Amino acid sequence: MAMLSGYLRIMRSVNCLMMGFAVMIGGALTNPNVTGVFWLNLIYGFITGFMLTAASMVINDYYDREIDAINEPSRPIPRGLIKPREALVFAFTLTVIGFAAAYSTNISCFVIAIVAWVVSVSYITVGKSSGLPGNFLVSICVSVPFIYGSSVVANEIKLNVLIFASMAFLSNTGREITKGIVDVQGDRTKNIQTLAVRYGEKKAAAAAASFYLSAALLSPLPLLLNPPLVSLWFVPLVAITDFGLAASSLMLLEDYSRENARKIKKNVLLWFIVGLLAFVVGTVR
Repeated sequence: MAMLSGYLRIMRSVNCLMMGFAVMIGGALTNPNVTGVFWLNLIYGFITGFMLTAASMVINDYYDREIDAINEPSRPIPRGLIKPREALVFAFTLTVIGFAAAYSTNISCFVIAIVAWVVSVSYITVGKSSGLPGNFLVSICVSVPFIYGSSVVANEIKLNVLIFASMAFLSNTGREITKGIVDVQGDRTKNIQTLAVRYGEKKAAAAAASFYLSAALLSPLPLLLNPPLVSLWFVPLVAITDFGLAASSLMLLEDYSRENARKIKKNVLLWFIVGLLAFVVGTVR
């Protein structure tokens, strides 16, 4: 029983569920009637997102096992619930299941799944200490499930999904830079080269604000294109998102203290969710 608990914990099941549902949302953005003909592909997509996220979580704990033995001794590997070799076998099994589900969907999904897995492992092994490149890798991992969901349903990446994924990439990169301001003291001692460590909190705040505003500037595109990619239901929620991102940018530029950066980081997650709802509601005609 303890071993089973260890395997469930090392997977980070909540994170896995979120990625699985993100794939399904990407499918819904592509086709509002996604639960009809495409239900089997959606199941495969959910399994792929869930399993590959679980695999990356296990690989992360394997790679960080020596650090966790000091900082997080209650985690499954340092606690002895799972041996390092068992963790690798588990990660390999999860990866195979995820790839099999992707291959069962279509070739495009299989290729995207491989690329996403490589990006995730690259962040775990070399990207964490690299600063901005590591921020980009995290943002790719956040945005790719929506792109994958589009490929699950349409075997291509629809333009509205690409725009939303780009907004997710930009806003999450700003959020990761903001997180670097929050963690600047600890990152400096660990030689993690975030923008806040390398150039100071003020310049990092300016960089984060530029990513937030870039995400907001993309938001009108789905409505301005001819024909529009979304309905007018899109407007109220995306306006809230844009206002939130702009306000967060100004607040961060005015006060780039650790405490305010932590608050901005939490707020931006809320604006991201509202933006997602805007795109979902915008599919209603």
